[in-house]
Amino acid sequence: MAETRHLTVTGRVQGVAYRAWTIGTAKELGLVGWVRNRQDGAVEITARGEPDELDALATRCRRGPPMAQVQDVVEATVDDDPDLGPYFVQIASA
Repeated sequence: MAETRHLTVTGRVQGVAYRAWTIGTAKELGLVGWVRNRQDGAVEITARGEPDELDALATRCRRGPPMAQVQDVVEATVDDDPDLGPYFVQIASA
């Protein structure tokens, strides 16, 4: 059964193509949702899909793209967001 998770990724994760990498990874896993930069330097992700695929996303986010230096990934299951579309997209920074 699908669920929705929110991830906050900290470290050197902006300016290293982390969002583009996240979109590709999420699409590969069949997830829908969004990714954005935060003003505090973190990257924020909300994704919906099957638990195994969400676990895989979180695991991959701990590594990130080659130039990233991930410090931490904080993950939480959240209420389903009816606005999550049929795709995984980049949204405006917060």
